[in-house]
Amino acid sequence: MARHLITSALPYINGIKHLGNMVGSMLPADVYSRYLRQRGHDVLYICATDEHGTPAELAAKEAGVPVEAFCAEQHDAQKAIYDGFQLAFDYFGRSSSAENREITQHFARKLQENGFIEERAIRQVFSVADDRFLPDRYIVGTCPHCGYDKARGDQCENCTRVLDPTDLIEPRSAISGSSELEVRETKHLFLLQSKLAGEVEAWIDATGEEWPQLASSIARKWLTEGLHDRSITRDLDWGVPVPADTWPELAAEGKVFYVWFDAPVEYIGATKEWADQDPANRDWKSWWYEADATVRYTEFMAKDNVPFHTVMFPATQLGTREPWKKVDYVKAFNWLNYYGGKFSTSQKRGVFTDAALELLPADYWRYFLIANAPESDDTSFSWEHFTATVNKDLADTLGNFVNRVLSFSRKRFGDAVPAGRAAGEAEAKLGAQTAELLAEYEGHMEALQFRKAAAALRALWSAGNSYLEEKAPWLEIKTDEEGAALTLRTAMNLIHLYAVVSEPFIPASAAAMRAAFALEGDTAVWVSAEEAKALDAVPAGTPFTVPPVLFAKITDDDLGAYKERFGGADA
Repeated sequence: MARHLITSALPYINGIKHLGNMVGSMLPADVYSRYLRQRGHDVLYICATDEHGTPAELAAKEAGVPVEAFCAEQHDAQKAIYDGFQLAFDYFGRSSSAENREITQHFARKLQENGFIEERAIRQVFSVADDRFLPDRYIVGTCPHCGYDKARGDQCENCTRVLDPTDLIEPRSAISGSSELEVRETKHLFLLQSKLAGEVEAWIDATGEEWPQLASSIARKWLTEGLHDRSITRDLDWGVPVPADTWPELAAEGKVFYVWFDAPVEYIGATKEWADQDPANRDWKSWWYEADATVRYTEFMAKDNVPFHTVMFPATQLGTREPWKKVDYVKAFNWLNYYGGKFSTSQKRGVFTDAALELLPADYWRYFLIANAPESDDTSFSWEHFTATVNKDLADTLGNFVNRVLSFSRKRFGDAVPAGRAAGEAEAKLGAQTAELLAEYEGHMEALQFRKAAAALRALWSAGNSYLEEKAPWLEIKTDEEGAALTLRTAMNLIHLYAVVSEPFIPASAAAMRAAFALEGDTAVWVSAEEAKALDAVPAGTPFTVPPVLFAKITDDDLGAYKERFGGADA
């Protein structure tokens, strides 16, 4: 079996993330990781909070606490939410760790040794009111490309174009709001991406053919436009410091590395954190340094992160002239919007992950988000769509199936799985259909096509309902008790199968379904085609209980309250 290294975009430290952040990186990475583990692969899923850079400093300043304390508090708050969503990271680290500092500085030294870093005098924006040079994110203004009036000096979050602070129209300080800005000379380090462009292009040619179009098109767009040398240091108090043994003058000035230089390195740093905290863990270098051909590295991220992970970080790795593992597959996502517009913390518009868990169990959100993942284009969240999906797919199709099968069987046959006669034509047909749908589900999961995988999973659940309606054990029992018992035993085996294969999507509900059966030695991690056809994993006589309602329906009153609270379209 392959060894799968999986990373998702690092959530930034300055606040709780909205549902779009969840579906664009961490959640699909978790679903895929869970699936691969079930199939017997060796999986390492790494993530971390991205803690350096301007927004962290600004958020800490606004909160009135030291930036170190702010980041520690926010890391714990975010981790608690991800635990609530049952994201099964192997390790969730921090980019402010000693390990990341060590490896980031090592990368910089190697790039310097190999001639890919250059110290340059540049003219940089200086705020007279703040008496300091302003890093690019400390400058806000109007994007010259799309007209967005809150663009940052490094990137416009509206059109995703990469910017320099001097590109902005009507720039102002993000600290004081002052427009009293001057351009003065200072020194910074530049990564000579122009010298690495050919190597990056050759690597993408060799690797990127199998990437989704969204990821490959963004990477190639950057290559077509030309890779420019990029400043990788900033004037900040918080970040990975420039090492004094290599650049003493810049270190004395307090320069730190640009957050987009050290953040991707944190995937490696967090893996070292994982290994350092538990000596039983496999040597971290076997995943990242001279990793053998069995290691397959998959990254999950939204489209705005793609350029940095497909061009800038690979250039950094290539420039070290060391055998660092580079990504094999980039799963990129479009935006999840809220009623066609952006989520907004300031306007209290949209659903953020902490509020989502306050309202409803994680499985409601996990299923809906993956079933509607923005894979091919931007998608839009609406409470009407969410309600319809939860009520139809989860409550009616799956939850109702589980409840009525187990409740009816207990009422008529007691607290053990009934025997009945041997399987007949209807059961053989159901088994063949189940095996076919399971193979379809597996195929979509292997291809990282999450919406299609969700549709195949939903079809598996629907097959059980169709079988139950066809056999109608509530009528069958009046004239053929043995036949009704067979129908219910078969349906209970479907429930167990659903518990196993639904686990990547709805882990808590899957566990509840599985726990309904007191099945001794139930160690199944997946269901083979033969087992799907036979539907006999739960034998007659197995004790069972009826679990609480798996999925409560969302009412019209609930819908109205949610829209009013979170700023629905016509709220």
